[in-house]
Amino acid sequence: MRYRTQKVTRDVRGDGTILLQSGYPLAPVSDSTNEWLERWHAERPDSVFLAEREGEGWRHLTYGQALPQVQQLAAGLLAEGLGAETPILILSGNGIDHGLLALAAQYVGIPFVPVAEQYSLIPGAQAQLQYVLELIDPRLVYAVDGGTFASALALPQMAGRRHVVSRNATGDMTELSQLMRAPGPEVAAARASVGPDTVAKILMTSGSTSNPKGVVTTQRMLCANQAQYVGALPFMDQRPPVLVDWLPWNHVFGGSNNFNQVLFHGGALYIDDGKPAPHLIGRSFENLKLVSPTIAYNVPVGFAQLRDRMQQDEELKQAYFRDLDMLFYAGASLPPDVWQDLSRMAREVRGADVMLTTCWGMTETAPACIFQHEPSAAPGMVGAPLPGVTVKMVPDEGDRYEIRVKGPNILPHYFKAPDKTAEAFDDEGFFLTGDAMTLADADNPNRGLKFSGRIAEDFKLATGIWVRATDLRLELLAALKPLALDVVITGDMRNEVGVLIFPTPATVPGLQDAAGFAANADLMQDIAERLRRFSDPGRGSANRITRAAILTEPPSMAEGEVTAKGNLNFRKVQLRRQDLVQRLYEGSGTQGRITFE
Repeated sequence: MRYRTQKVTRDVRGDGTILLQSGYPLAPVSDSTNEWLERWHAERPDSVFLAEREGEGWRHLTYGQALPQVQQLAAGLLAEGLGAETPILILSGNGIDHGLLALAAQYVGIPFVPVAEQYSLIPGAQAQLQYVLELIDPRLVYAVDGGTFASALALPQMAGRRHVVSRNATGDMTELSQLMRAPGPEVAAARASVGPDTVAKILMTSGSTSNPKGVVTTQRMLCANQAQYVGALPFMDQRPPVLVDWLPWNHVFGGSNNFNQVLFHGGALYIDDGKPAPHLIGRSFENLKLVSPTIAYNVPVGFAQLRDRMQQDEELKQAYFRDLDMLFYAGASLPPDVWQDLSRMAREVRGADVMLTTCWGMTETAPACIFQHEPSAAPGMVGAPLPGVTVKMVPDEGDRYEIRVKGPNILPHYFKAPDKTAEAFDDEGFFLTGDAMTLADADNPNRGLKFSGRIAEDFKLATGIWVRATDLRLELLAALKPLALDVVITGDMRNEVGVLIFPTPATVPGLQDAAGFAANADLMQDIAERLRRFSDPGRGSANRITRAAILTEPPSMAEGEVTAKGNLNFRKVQLRRQDLVQRLYEGSGTQGRITFE
């Protein structure tokens, strides 16, 4: 059996609130991730655990090698005086040394905090790093390269902290290998004290609506989430998974879901040093030819680029699909044409369909809560509750519900933020997600749930009519593809809906920067025509767009307009550019009106 059909129990309250739970029991939950590392060290010592590119091939770390190095690093961390109240800050991205240090910290109950590399490497974004430093107050800071991260390590807020690097140590930096020492009884004692309530790590939220919050992530959360998967996807127990994965470990999906999924099942994680960016995607293609994954995680744009390349590269297509059990998209809905093409390619290589799916979750939920764990014919479904999760659906508007969740994978509190913690839970202890969903079939909850936007991103016009900004944004992006990098919907407490457009000049021949849009009459006409149908009065005031501005200044990470995940912070964009928004609404709206700002 590769997967289980969705089985959901439903309880409807008198006020219309619905409680959904999985019909399957929660599998036994480990006390800590340490149990998994120790198990595979004993049972599969020669199997690859982590691998990263080195020269023309890979640097491998086996389970037999991993545990002794983790214990040696743990001994060094304890000797430095680190403990539960002295977190470790990790500045650099995915890598074997990053993984070993994180596991060593977890092994003896020292929280670690991975942050986006951009915070260190982009000078304008170092204000975000300074914010994290002041909030977390780490005792030790790690970066893979002392030279590459030198400017970040030299920030005034870094003074007085131990700086550890894997290579190119300068000044008072310490080489990671120098931390290692023979583990004694202190390591065994600290290991014995690690249990379900021990804090494993603190993950920073993306900060899409406010400053990033520190999500306290316990061993219980991490272990429960992997046990929850077992109830939905039995095939994961049938052979150890192999991942070729770039998703960053400072995000919950790459660092909690993917990393721990490999560790839980005794699989192998090949660290992809490429990503879906023009200058790096070629490296991902190369890595996928070297190693065939059994599970593939990616964002929709990454899958689209893979699809395009595989249409021309038979070797890549064969390597990619040969052993694949599941294809999982995250971050946004997969375009139907990409879904259909990937499904077709899988059948061409395997002679059978591959499971193509997604789930819903957040940094605060470790992450998966709702999972589409049976095949569906098209994208858009997020599925049914995983075992152990209760989904509370509070009526919102029409057929839409606000989603709240409770379960062993939910955070206990935010780091040093009791006010934010109090605001995050309702009087029954359900976590307030801020997301909205609809039932695919109101009469049959087994059909699952569909995502219906962020409630916080919705707003009211001055007439009192709600604008579902998330749905409208996705519709606009589809209509403006590939001319728009992203869009921001405006109109809160105004009479009309408008849009700010961030263009993608690279898709338009001859244009080198966003300002070039204003000088291109043909392009202006193209955008006007694409927007014309959105200004039709028949769409109703909540979906009718009468004002648009193409922005010649790209979004700024330094000013908080871009989150660590690369998403727009819609609130910050409008706040920083409030004069522009004001100009957008000056005068009466006219059909197809476009300005350049």
